[in-house]
Amino acid sequence: MKNIELPRSLKISTTIIICLNIFVFLFLGISINNMSESTIENIGTAYMAGMNEQVSLHFETIIDLRLTMAESIAHIAAGEEHSDYGSKEEIEYGARARHFLCAALYSSDGDIEMIYGDPVELNHPEPFLESLQNGERKVVSAVDSSGNSVILFGVPCEYPMSDGSDSLAIIVGLSSKYMGEVLFLDSDSSLIYSFVIRRDGSYVVRNTNGTHDNYFDRLSDIFDGQPEEADYYIGQIAAAMNADEDYSVILKNGESRRHLYCFSLPYCEWYLVTVLPFSGLDQAISGMSSHWLVTVYAASFAVIAMLLYIFFQYLKIFKNQVSELKRMNEEMDAARRAAEKAQKEAERANAAKQEFLSSMSHDIRTPMNAIIGMTALAANNTHNPERTQEYLRKITLSSKHLLGLINDVLDISKIESGKMVLNVEPTSLREVMDSIVNIMQPQVRAKNQLFNAVAYEILSEDVCCDSVRLNQVLINLLGNAVKFTPEGGTVQVSVYQEPLPEDTSCVRTHFLVSDTGIGMSKEYQKEIFDSFSREDNTRVQKTEGSGLGMAITKYIVDAMGGTISVKSEQGRGSEFHVVLDLAKAAEQEAEPVLPAWKVLVVDEDERLCSSAVHFLNAMGLHAEWCLSAEPAMGLIADRHQQNDDYQVILLGWKLPGMNGIEAAREIRLKYKESSPALLLAALDWSGMEAEARAAGITGFISLPLFRSALYDALKVLAGTPGEEIADAGKENDLAFQGKHILMAEDNEINWEVARELLSVLELDLDWVENGQICFEKFANSPVGYYDAILMDVRMPLMDGYEATRAIRDLERADADIPIIAMTADAFSEDIQKCLDCGMDDHLAKPIDVQTVARKLKKYL
Repeated sequence: MKNIELPRSLKISTTIIICLNIFVFLFLGISINNMSESTIENIGTAYMAGMNEQVSLHFETIIDLRLTMAESIAHIAAGEEHSDYGSKEEIEYGARARHFLCAALYSSDGDIEMIYGDPVELNHPEPFLESLQNGERKVVSAVDSSGNSVILFGVPCEYPMSDGSDSLAIIVGLSSKYMGEVLFLDSDSSLIYSFVIRRDGSYVVRNTNGTHDNYFDRLSDIFDGQPEEADYYIGQIAAAMNADEDYSVILKNGESRRHLYCFSLPYCEWYLVTVLPFSGLDQAISGMSSHWLVTVYAASFAVIAMLLYIFFQYLKIFKNQVSELKRMNEEMDAARRAAEKAQKEAERANAAKQEFLSSMSHDIRTPMNAIIGMTALAANNTHNPERTQEYLRKITLSSKHLLGLINDVLDISKIESGKMVLNVEPTSLREVMDSIVNIMQPQVRAKNQLFNAVAYEILSEDVCCDSVRLNQVLINLLGNAVKFTPEGGTVQVSVYQEPLPEDTSCVRTHFLVSDTGIGMSKEYQKEIFDSFSREDNTRVQKTEGSGLGMAITKYIVDAMGGTISVKSEQGRGSEFHVVLDLAKAAEQEAEPVLPAWKVLVVDEDERLCSSAVHFLNAMGLHAEWCLSAEPAMGLIADRHQQNDDYQVILLGWKLPGMNGIEAAREIRLKYKESSPALLLAALDWSGMEAEARAAGITGFISLPLFRSALYDALKVLAGTPGEEIADAGKENDLAFQGKHILMAEDNEINWEVARELLSVLELDLDWVENGQICFEKFANSPVGYYDAILMDVRMPLMDGYEATRAIRDLERADADIPIIAMTADAFSEDIQKCLDCGMDDHLAKPIDVQTVARKLKKYL
């Protein structure tokens, strides 16, 4: 293509515009710098007002929730569901179940009778007692017998006390540290810090870094050397508290400035004091650029749109269920007991929906918080490429986690609406396992884990099943195994088969995923397949996950007519066992006969050796096996003395005493020209290729070991002598120089992303905006000009399905060109729809370069 020369006037105009923009931005930068101090104060004031309002609402929500829990315990005590009072054991059980540290009865005289937990002493009992006597709910601070600060929640409740009188209220307690955590007062954030204090300045809740017992003492230290200033502000705060008014002021001490905001909290006589040091805002605002602001806002709007979509989807489901419930109530009006049962089911469904929305809100906000936060940090550190790269890496990880959450949500939506269907078609277990190994290798390598993939006693490699859903099941199980296994641990996936006497057309296939991770308790194993199920344990609190993966896995296995079970022990690891009865696919054509070689198999895994020997003997070869290098050397020497050498030796990578490469080196040194051909079996060939070739390794077979992989490697040995032998299973270079690809994509941003990502494959990409232009461009191109088409599905004028049908109907030699769908429609039924309209394959967005390369390699 010829370079287009720009007109001189356009060059001059462009230069002037660039210079003008530089001048304008420089002027704006200088102006903003001059106005930064007042701007920061305005931002600080608005930020503090909004932040304190949110914290106040959050405090009120948390306190109201805990008071509601206390009322539910009071209901237990009052025996509202029975004819008599609840027992103290029931009260204690109810309080412990709600994670309260203690529970007690409170008399009208202010006496406390503990039900369980450390004895407590109220700090300011008079307002607390007065509010409870008025029938109000109330919160108060206290100190237990160990000197720890406790927050008590009191609700009116009459219950017999030990002295024969009735209690005024029942009180339950939480630690002050908990309140600091839920209010984010104990956060390590350097932007703001907050305290909850009483009118005398004493702390109710404070962060762990404080050294004073009274906030007014802390304020005096800030104005060290200026006692008049400190006394003035302390007096102002005290006056505002006494008048029950909010107080906001900017404290100035030399060059430092702080914004202080104080206001009263509900249900108590406490006040929240929040302080914003402007030094943090100075640094944050100075590093921001308009480009990153636009990026953050765009990401925020996208997330809001996504959340609204999910919300309305489930709101629609919820409305349908409520409508169905009303219809059932109308029809069963005469049956009172049946109507009551239906009402209870509706309440449980409502609670499940609320739990779902709450859980997904938390799980989606977690990676989004990381994305937005890391984006801001990257903007602030554009001068530091290394830190910027690290922030971008974390953004990528959080984005992938968010994509996984969205996929899980959409899967659950399909499951609940009954729209998920299986796409059963002939599938190669070898290809499934190879795909799983390729996907999991980067994850286990990042955690320095040992990953094994093995296959035993495979009766039928080709079976009929939904390969996409089978991949999803195995990736979910392996992903959890990697997440919950520490660095240096072991993760293994195994597959083996056994015949089904009652149905010879099917074969029972077992998949086992095991690890040496943290394991699970026996109690949690009973509920692991429930939605949003995550063990409530400090060992898993820092591990990301939505709790949907195992529920989806169980549903898929059930839909495929299989079973899934788990064995686990805390601290010793877990093993998941999936059993599927799969129909055998059509048998392959008979394999060409191989030479009647004598083969020795050497590996530490006895089942692998036995399975490999069985395959080899079935191919017409004569095979033997042993479990280590030492007896192998003896067998090789005996054969050599009898002038009956092995033609092929299959060495495992891990052998007792010496590894496969060391054994190969010793064989080559001893037998030189008469040495047999050597094949090495291992998971990752790239890291050991140079050393293996130097030791005399002839070829490579990837694990897990299937009959077809073994046959392909031996076929290469039979057809190509000496050092010309290719490595069975080794990937070729993923570059496609000179290949012309036509890409139909209606979104220009998606096209730019695809063009940049696929540039590493050295493809010649042509872009068209919709299916109509795609069809016309292909129809007008020379025959054979394009090698493949990447087709989006949802496009204006003519969608991907219509464009594919139109291309297939053309009367030209290359009308059967490979057409691969590249779309965000990623369910099994979407894939089947693409295949039904004439497409050859399917790629799900977002684009993964390695996956695209493997698909193109398959057809090109």
